Amino acid sequence: MTVGTPQATEITRWRNAVVAAYAFSGVAFASWVSRIPAIRDGLDLTPGTVGLLLLCMTLGSFVSVSASGLIVLHFGSKQTIRIGSIMVGTGLVIAGIGTSVLVSPLAVAAGLVVVGLGTASWNTASNVEGAAVERAVRRHIMPRLHGAFSLGTVAGAGAGAWAAGAGIPVAWHLAAVGALVAGSVATAATWFRADVTPVTADEPFTPAGPDTFEDPSTGPIPVISHASQDAAAPLDNKRQIAQAWRDRRTLLLGVLVLGLALAEGAAGDWVALALADGHGQTQAAGAAGYGLFVTFMTVGRFAGTVALDRFGRVPVMRWCAVLAVGGLALFVFAPVPWLAYVALAFWGLGASLGFPVGMSAAADDPVRAAARVSVVSTIGYGAFLCGPPLLGLLAEHVGILHSLLAVMVMLVVSFLLSPVARKAA
Repeated sequence: MTVGTPQATEITRWRNAVVAAYAFSGVAFASWVSRIPAIRDGLDLTPGTVGLLLLCMTLGSFVSVSASGLIVLHFGSKQTIRIGSIMVGTGLVIAGIGTSVLVSPLAVAAGLVVVGLGTASWNTASNVEGAAVERAVRRHIMPRLHGAFSLGTVAGAGAGAWAAGAGIPVAWHLAAVGALVAGSVATAATWFRADVTPVTADEPFTPAGPDTFEDPSTGPIPVISHASQDAAAPLDNKRQIAQAWRDRRTLLLGVLVLGLALAEGAAGDWVALALADGHGQTQAAGAAGYGLFVTFMTVGRFAGTVALDRFGRVPVMRWCAVLAVGGLALFVFAPVPWLAYVALAFWGLGASLGFPVGMSAAADDPVRAAARVSVVSTIGYGAFLCGPPLLGLLAEHVGILHSLLAVMVMLVVSFLLSPVARKAA
C-alpha cells in the first residue's frame, strides 16, 4: 500500500479515530476518579460507602462487559462505541449534578451505573476495532492505543487536579467533560472501518509467507482470506461466545489480565484517597499522585512495543508483575510521602501492559477476535471493576493503605500465568 493513496489516507484516518476513542475513554475515567475526594467530602461518605458507590459502576460495567461480545457482534464496533460514549457522557452529567446540586448519593450512584453500562462495551468494541487497525496497518500498535487511553487519563487527571485546586464544582466539571467525550467520540466513529473492511492476503507478508507475517512481539498473525472464510462454517453469535468461554487459553489469558487490571483499577480508584488519608496529602496532591501513576503507565505503554519486539510477551509480562508488586509494597510502607510518589512510578510501569498484551493475545485469531476479546475483557474487568469496591470494604477494617496489599496475591498469579500470552500454535 503506497503512502498517500486514497486507501492509505482512509486507514490513517481510521487509526487516528481509534486513537481518539481510546484517549477520550481515558479522559472520562480519570475526570471522575480525580474528583472522588470531592465527591466523598460533598456527600460526607466513609471509605466503606465510597466502595459501595463504586460498586454501582461495577454492576453496570459487569453487566455491560458480560454482554459485550453479543453487543459488538450484533451492532458492530462502530455503533457500540458511539452509543457507549454518549451513555458515558450522560452518566458523568448525572453524577456531577448528584454531587453538587442534589447532594444525593443515590443520584451519583445512578450516574455511575450509566457510566459503567456505557464504558465496558465501548472498551471491548475499541479493542476489536484496534485489533482490526493492527492488521490493516500491518504493525502492532495495541500498546500504543492503550497508551492513548493513558494519555487521556493524564489529561483528565491534570484537569481534575486543577478543578479541585480551583474549587470548581463537580457538576460543572463533569458536565463539561461529558459533553466533550460524547461529541468527540461520536464524531470520530464516522471513520471506523472494522465492520466493513475485510482482511485479505492480497499483499504478501515477509518472511513467513503469504498467509502470515512475523513480528517478534506476537509471533505470526493469521490473515483472513475470502477463501478461508468460505471454507469454515459460520457460527452464530451465541455459539461464538460459548465456544470462546470453553477455550482454555482464552480463560487463562483472562486470569492473567485480571491480576494486572486489578493493580491498575486499584490505583485509579484509591491512590488519591490513599495519599490524602494514608500519607497526609491534600486533595489536589492526591489527584496529582494519580496523574503521576498514569504518566508512568503511559510511558510503559509507549515503550511497550519496543520491549515486546525485543524480548517477547512472556518476559515482559513477568517484569510487569514484578514491578507492580514492588511499587505497591513501597507505596504502602513508604516512611515519607515523597517515597510514595516514587513508588507510583514503579506501580504505573508494572500495570501498563497487562490489558493491551492480553487484548492482542486474545485477538491472535482475527476470525474469533470479537468473542475472545469479550471473554478476556469480562474476566479482566471482573477485577478492574469489582476489586476496588471490595478494597473499600476491606479498608474499613485495615485502612486504605494496607487494603492494597490484597492486590499482590493476584499479581503473583499473573506472574505464574505469563506463558499463556505466548502466540498459540
